[in-house]
Amino acid sequence: MRVACFMSGSGTNVRKIIEASLKEGSRFRVVLIFTDVKEDRFDIEGKRICRAKEISEEFGISYECIDILDFYRSKGYNSKKALDIRPEYDTRVLERVEPYDVDLIALGGYMSILTRPILERYEGRIVNVHPADLSVTEDGRRKYTGLNAVRDAILSGERWLYSTTHIVRERVDYGEILVRSKPVDVKLPEGVSLEMLREDKDLLRRVVRENQDRLKERGDWVIYPLTLQLIAEGRFALDGRGGVYLDGVLLPHGLRL
Repeated sequence: MRVACFMSGSGTNVRKIIEASLKEGSRFRVVLIFTDVKEDRFDIEGKRICRAKEISEEFGISYECIDILDFYRSKGYNSKKALDIRPEYDTRVLERVEPYDVDLIALGGYMSILTRPILERYEGRIVNVHPADLSVTEDGRRKYTGLNAVRDAILSGERWLYSTTHIVRERVDYGEILVRSKPVDVKLPEGVSLEMLREDKDLLRRVVRENQDRLKERGDWVIYPLTLQLIAEGRFALDGRGGVYLDGVLLPHGLRL
């Protein structure tokens, strides 16, 4: 199975996917790394924002980049928030991806919302990992979606964190669930309460970052390569109505490790 990894940052998940693809018995290989952040963008601390080119050179994998901020600025915008012109950007992305004969796209910290040109071309063949149990609902909606899923889970008093791989659909974080990780316990510093976290934003950010790093190591890095291997082996199937099957068995909430 030929995989394209899309990324915007440090690429730790992409690196783990590539490393898994090189192991004996792997049924997939990464043939392309695409990024929406060019190599010479740096954060306020002077650190390189995206390491896509660095990873591509380290592993000898093809690299493509269309900087999304440059695209938006060429259209007269100062940010990438305007989704009405995003399909034009994604059409350009498709033109870069098509020559690589990709079977599946794996998002690894890709920070741009995908729109119909890519979603329709690779329907049911785009996968992401999310730092939450996407099967948890509240008032008929998935409870822990979006960029602040770990923070929200901690502040809600959850004792455990999970990673979930899922199919990418137009509604963000609402695609079919594939694999959920083993639980990772929430750890708070000694003497720190949820009330203190709600009042101290700096402390909250530190606690969220520490827990998210542990979740990535014990969750994302385990289930993402596993998910791709299971797909490559033909063991997952989708029925087009939201149902996910593993080896012919319907899994209402995906495979739970």
